[in-house]
Amino acid sequence: MAIDIHSHAWEYPRHFSDDFRDQARRARAGVEVDLTVRYDDYRRGAAAADKTVVFGGKARLSGLWVDDRYVADYVAAHPDRLLGFLSLDPTVPGWEEELRFGHEELRLRGIKLMPMYAGFRPDDARLDPLWTYATRHGLPVLLHTGTTFVAQAPLECTLPRWLDEVARRFPEVRIVMAHLGHPYEGECIATIRKHPHVYADISALHYRPWQFFNSLMLVQEYGVWNKLLFGSDYPFTTVDATIRDLRKMNDMVEGTRIPRLNPERIEELIARESLALLGLTA
Repeated sequence: MAIDIHSHAWEYPRHFSDDFRDQARRARAGVEVDLTVRYDDYRRGAAAADKTVVFGGKARLSGLWVDDRYVADYVAAHPDRLLGFLSLDPTVPGWEEELRFGHEELRLRGIKLMPMYAGFRPDDARLDPLWTYATRHGLPVLLHTGTTFVAQAPLECTLPRWLDEVARRFPEVRIVMAHLGHPYEGECIATIRKHPHVYADISALHYRPWQFFNSLMLVQEYGVWNKLLFGSDYPFTTVDATIRDLRKMNDMVEGTRIPRLNPERIEELIARESLALLGLTA
């Protein structure tokens, strides 16, 4: 069974600004994608999932704000299957109180950050209290790294290289870079390779199969399969679709001399005990 390390809980469209939705439509040729989250829908597309990490998101700059109470209630309805992470936007005053409340009162188990969407760099010294708190309390931190359609979200804030600086200063924090940092996979791989507690998830990559194949080949050539965690990015896609396409990766190069991805490493990725790696089993 798989552990889905990357899934969302929000109310669509209430938790999104009109500007966010307009830009999302423009990025998809005028079509609005229904991002409604329902647990029953999630489970129908997650037959292979045993446990799931769930979070909302906070990014005032980009127009997304999900109160941590919403996530806590969503998780509380299915405590045998779900673990909740709190979200923070460190550009908004009061984030340190939200951090403590989400962890100590709501009992959420990790932290989700959206640096590009909120407009901050994770290595900014003003975030040192966050990284110190995460170290002291053993909270893993999962960050969006990679591209977006939101015009005002600065790409400079999403680069995986900033997590190298964080990991050097706070080496005990378990860090997960979402989406393998695409399209900056090389930076992401270089960073997870050198830090024992820094990982990447592969969420929302399978529907760009050629890019995904090349990213995984780079993972293979650098010998860091063990640093990848499985994730879906529901409601953008599902657990079962992600697993299906992972297992089909080599089909694209059938009949060519292009090297193959190691199928045993793919199966290990799908079955990886991610919660144990992130200190979330207790």
